[in-house]
Amino acid sequence: MTSKKIIVEEQNIVETLETNYMPYAMSVIVSRAIPEIDGFKPSHRKLLYTMYKMSLLTGARTKSSNIVGQTMKLNPHGDMAIYETMVRLTRGNDALLHPFIDSKGNFGKQFSRDMKFAAPRYTEAKLDKLCEEIFKDIDKDPVDFADNYDSTIKEPVLLPTTYPNILVNANQGIAVGMASNICSFNLKEICETTSALIDNENISIRDYLKAPDFSSGGQLIYSEKDIGDIYDNGKGSIKVRAKYNYDKANNCIEIIEIPYSTTIEAIMDQIIDLVKSGKIKEITDVRDETDLGGLKLTVDIKKSADPDALMNKLYKFTALQDSFNCNFNILIDGRPRVMGVKTILNEWLKFRMECIKRQTFFDIGKKKDRLHLLMGLKKILLDIDKAIIIIRGTEQETMVVPNLMEGFGIDQVQSEFIAEIKLRNLNKEYILNKVSETESLIKEIADLEDIYKSEARIKKIIQKQLKEIVKKYGRQRRTEIISEEQVEEITTEHLIEDYNLKLFLTEHNYLKKITLVSLRSGSEQKLKDDDAIIQEIETHNKSELMLFSNQFSVYKMKIYDIPDCKASSLGEYITNLLGLENDEKIIYITATDNYEGHMLFFYENGKGAKIEMSSYATKTNRKKLANAYYSKVPLVRMLYINEDVDLAAQSNIKKVLVFNTEEISPKTTRASQGVQVLTSKKGSRLLSIQTLEERRLSDPDYYRTKNIPAIGCYLKEEDKGDVQLSLKLE
Repeated sequence: MTSKKIIVEEQNIVETLETNYMPYAMSVIVSRAIPEIDGFKPSHRKLLYTMYKMSLLTGARTKSSNIVGQTMKLNPHGDMAIYETMVRLTRGNDALLHPFIDSKGNFGKQFSRDMKFAAPRYTEAKLDKLCEEIFKDIDKDPVDFADNYDSTIKEPVLLPTTYPNILVNANQGIAVGMASNICSFNLKEICETTSALIDNENISIRDYLKAPDFSSGGQLIYSEKDIGDIYDNGKGSIKVRAKYNYDKANNCIEIIEIPYSTTIEAIMDQIIDLVKSGKIKEITDVRDETDLGGLKLTVDIKKSADPDALMNKLYKFTALQDSFNCNFNILIDGRPRVMGVKTILNEWLKFRMECIKRQTFFDIGKKKDRLHLLMGLKKILLDIDKAIIIIRGTEQETMVVPNLMEGFGIDQVQSEFIAEIKLRNLNKEYILNKVSETESLIKEIADLEDIYKSEARIKKIIQKQLKEIVKKYGRQRRTEIISEEQVEEITTEHLIEDYNLKLFLTEHNYLKKITLVSLRSGSEQKLKDDDAIIQEIETHNKSELMLFSNQFSVYKMKIYDIPDCKASSLGEYITNLLGLENDEKIIYITATDNYEGHMLFFYENGKGAKIEMSSYATKTNRKKLANAYYSKVPLVRMLYINEDVDLAAQSNIKKVLVFNTEEISPKTTRASQGVQVLTSKKGSRLLSIQTLEERRLSDPDYYRTKNIPAIGCYLKEEDKGDVQLSLKLE
């Protein structure tokens, strides 16, 4: 058995890419995936032109398989690839605002992933009436023609569309290293915008073109910035959401329009996942009830459910609200360019003006040829008998034309025309009628030549055609425009259940989150042997918790991120929960929904700070804020107040001062030490701060002064008792 030698040949990767990869990449970009200024990719153009040549613009429908077979003369791709291209262009598929193909049979639906189109042998099609505008005057040489792949047929390089089709129908293509994704706009709005641009090239597109319009309808959430990016730069994203009705009788939501970029099956799958995971509990059933009347996704809901609130959740967590990413990448003269709307319209105008110039030039040539023939005919009018004598006197047929040329001083073309006139038409009346055309022809040629030279007149023709198109094919918008202000911002919190609860903070840094329902069961609080509860607050699950540490920091977290527990458990160890330092512990907690109210801080030097809660609010989700309160003097007490309250301050020399917190000016700087509340005497210091409910003074007004700071009054005998000597925490 002989062994084979494996020969490894080294190749330069750059040369290999240039030789093999680059031609492929350029072919995909230029000849397959990216649309051109007429709004078509090559596959679209080849298919529609084939149908045009098959007389399907005016004729009856024919089998789709016939169209596919004929198209293969221009498009060498497989029959199914051609048929799939055809399906998207049909009226039955609903992918385009203005379909190009009038179809009969099942062509599937753009909004369905599973609804497949029928085989081409079962369906029929012809060109839609709109294609009159696509192929208008194509026989008058408005565009270049090129050979097909085997040089047996000529096909148009572009189609002479009389309106900016590139922006009227959605188009998507993925090339090599680049892509194109063009949204659709309302035909009426595009034509009117183009007409206005002709009158004034400095117009603001946004004043005329409201927003994209999709064949699937829905509601477009209008954003000035997003629309501006798309209109100016050709890149951006727009949000579209579904439309729905609430059927009160059957207690169900009927979704009747969905975003263009998704499918009904994808939405159903997402809703089912949300229900199974328990994130949405209001839905009892979801089913697809799409029929011949159109799309309908029915969602049965519980009687207690709010349909609008539920839809807001579904908008956030399913493709019922989706984004369409625009990328206006178009081939201009064989080069891909990403352009804004105004630039695209200007490029289309240049293209369309060139089409009209070429058509006009073609018409001038034809009319000049006709005039030339008639001028020869006019010469024989002077002597018809001479013409007859020349023809009768000519012995050889081949000499008739030369003899007429010589006899009347006309050229060969004119002579051929005269020689072909029937004998019955060689009368004065016929010739005079024909010759009378010359004057009108001369005027028409002069007018056409003026059009050919006049850019203004060509633009007027374009405007006239655009106006006629609006009259014939203009429709109301399908996609409703709603402002951002009408849209409720939905977050993950909307899926979280809210309920009332109590939080317990212990001396050893444990935090217990217990529902009020669980507390009512009356189970005894479990704590470590030497631990004790130092604070408890009542709040709810969607509130935000603020935890102040002895290291002058505050930690923030959502209460729903803390696991529920029972009174019989120890709870969460805060050091682990927050990642605290070894010598750091939480000394105070409070909960807030809107950062209203104030935090109060009182220090041994008798000063008190009233810090606005808004000072702790942050735009980002920061979980730790340093310098939460003043750090230079030992803290005696901190507490949260929503409204001003009366407090009792006591010094170590047994003097008490009762004051109201409204006398303390609020500060926005978190680390402020505030203002003097209790005046120091003989080196006295603040010992405690308590609410009147906590201190229970026999006569609070006895200790009250009009203004702070003040030294206070000595305790009455009846108010003497155990005074808290350590940090008092609520």
